Amino acid sequence: MARLNRGDLPSATIALARFLIGKRLVHAHGRGRMAGRIVETEAYPPGDPTGYARFGLTSSNAPLFAAPGTAYVRMVYGTCLTLDLAAEKEGVGAAVLIRALEPTVGIDLMCAHRPGSKLRDLARGPGRLCAALAIGRNLTGEDLTTSRVLWLESSDVDTRIAVSTRIGLSRDQHRRLRFLARDSPFVSFPP
Repeated sequence: MARLNRGDLPSATIALARFLIGKRLVHAHGRGRMAGRIVETEAYPPGDPTGYARFGLTSSNAPLFAAPGTAYVRMVYGTCLTLDLAAEKEGVGAAVLIRALEPTVGIDLMCAHRPGSKLRDLARGPGRLCAALAIGRNLTGEDLTTSRVLWLESSDVDTRIAVSTRIGLSRDQHRRLRFLARDSPFVSFPP
């Protein structure tokens, strides 16, 4: 599959969230390569009251204000990591959360990172995804358009996309900013 460069990425958050469905996320880990087809994303556009950029630029969320495709790995609920990508032009804080993927490469290694998990559950949800692919905080700031460790690839699979309201939020859940591969058993929750 061809690697995606910055010019391939749409320049708006919602368009990027939709665009990423069906693309591949690849992690070249020290123990081997792992990859999967992205089947679920969630958009947090500029000014979103639930996004990590809502309070403006800080030392913690700086990757969300970087060039599109920059990784932001964050601990949530004190229990798991999630992977967001910067989604707007440099200097504008916005993100796309990678919510779920369908494992395709390095499945044995992913299973070792998440022992006892069924294939369907390996990367179904943002915390599980980071655990399965061994995506750690050390990857915060990684540019997925140039990185040799974490990157995006195109896909030759035609993916039908569904749109849904967001999940796991205490407010603004009504916004239709969640994108899914229609009929995929690997999404975190069906729409």
